[in-house]
Amino acid sequence: MSARGILNAEIGSFVKTNRKRLIRIATVLLCCSVMANAQNAGPAGTDASPTAARGNIVGTILDQSGSVAAGAVVRLVSGDKSFSQEVVSGDNGQYSFSNVPAGQFDLSVNSTGFGDKAFTAVLASGQTYLVPPIVLSVATVVTGVKATVDPVEVATEEVKEQEHQRVLGFIPNFYVTYHSDAPPLTTKLKFKLAWKSSTDPVNVFGTGFFAGLQQAGDEYPEFGQGAQGYGKRYGAAYADVVASTFLSGAIFPSLLKQDPRYFYKGTGSMRSRIWRAASNSIICKGDNQRWQPNYSNIAGSFAGAAISSTYYPTTNQGSVVLLNGFIRMGESSLAGVMQEFVVRKFLKQSKRQATEHGDATEAPQTKSDSDRSTKNP
Repeated sequence: MSARGILNAEIGSFVKTNRKRLIRIATVLLCCSVMANAQNAGPAGTDASPTAARGNIVGTILDQSGSVAAGAVVRLVSGDKSFSQEVVSGDNGQYSFSNVPAGQFDLSVNSTGFGDKAFTAVLASGQTYLVPPIVLSVATVVTGVKATVDPVEVATEEVKEQEHQRVLGFIPNFYVTYHSDAPPLTTKLKFKLAWKSSTDPVNVFGTGFFAGLQQAGDEYPEFGQGAQGYGKRYGAAYADVVASTFLSGAIFPSLLKQDPRYFYKGTGSMRSRIWRAASNSIICKGDNQRWQPNYSNIAGSFAGAAISSTYYPTTNQGSVVLLNGFIRMGESSLAGVMQEFVVRKFLKQSKRQATEHGDATEAPQTKSDSDRSTKNP
């Protein structure tokens, strides 16, 4: 017997002996094969690959002139936010997205110097969607401009205005402001106003006239008569004017940061106006725009009286200083009353004041940050 015959005989004997076992193994293998085919098989006529339901999106970015806009950042986000991708438009202004899931999608475009743009559409399964050209517009820049005025410049202009205030056209009236919101004076302006007042020709000649009256009445006979006596009286009187003006109007106001001017009220009840005027010697505005005790005038009045006592002949220097100090404060209160109720009627206004006052009587004014009203009753 040949070798092939011997092999067939042995296989046949093995099959007969293990027939049932082999049938069971074949049955199990057949079932496994059927289940695997069922899982891998898809519906008839469809592609089971995950990319079959996806598509592409392409488009172009332009600027306002119609030229292509390169370098614009284009971001795509699916409607359910599960997919997002970002690209930059090329030199030809084009961009593209591939493998995009079907459904709604949102595009946002932004580029330096341009306003943002947005686009929304729906991508069908397997579709290549051509987005209409997106035109970028130049970004609108909103700039808030707030006009501000330098308070130093305003104060400087007001001092120039005050230097033209004269009662009956010739008597200086520099230490009063008719602006209730007048900005505080700088140290330089306080000294400038004091110098202007003490050197004004009317004050210089007025002091000479007062000295002549003293000599005619033989006040302070210790000074004597004649030119020498008149010179002593004139020197003492003018030194008094300069000392009181600089002490109460410049030196102490600068040190204590207070405003030496009288702030004309002009409105309100008669009682409130009288109080403003009479309290002028003890109440003033500080450089912080708040009302406060007038330490500058109080100190200036008594310091000026003390200085004048050194060149006026006196017998009881202490009592004379106190008496003259209180007299000067009383004069300050009286000056406030005159400013509030009398002087304004005889005041020669500057061109600016006259113009503003005329405008105020013709039509109501609307106040703003940069407008100042001088309307008075």
